[in-house]
Amino acid sequence: MTETHRINSQLKRAYQGEAWHGPSLRELLNGVTAEQAAAKPIPNAHSIWDLVNHIIAWEQIVKTRLEGKALAEIADEMNFPPVTDTSEAVWQATLQSLAASNQSLRDSIRQIDDARLEEMVEGASYPVYALLHGAIQHDLYHAGQIALLKKALQ
Repeated sequence: MTETHRINSQLKRAYQGEAWHGPSLRELLNGVTAEQAAAKPIPNAHSIWDLVNHIIAWEQIVKTRLEGKALAEIADEMNFPPVTDTSEAVWQATLQSLAASNQSLRDSIRQIDDARLEEMVEGASYPVYALLHGAIQHDLYHAGQIALLKKALQ
């Protein structure tokens, strides 16, 4: 098994299950309604929906960087895309975008050779290895926040 295969497996587990730490993102989001996703039960904190949009954005940013494109500055609107329509249909589309984003990033990881893991990310001071592990850590960090927001909604 290659290192990129292991990284891919960890990203998949963080998103869809069989994760060592506990519930995956998909497991945490299962059954969450648009109303719950848009709610802000903790003052001055993001909503579940905000966090899902943020995760999607960063999986896309990681994919872009993995493709060798430098991103100097991430605008606020890109970092935390605003939720402007809180309908159930748009929430379901957001969940589908999360699934597609995760799959797209994993597809990109499958295309790289382990030798690329030591290469520096274009425009950054860290290697591809750190970029990919950072994506996993980022998803799990926000999964923990989502778990707490769900508890706060009860």
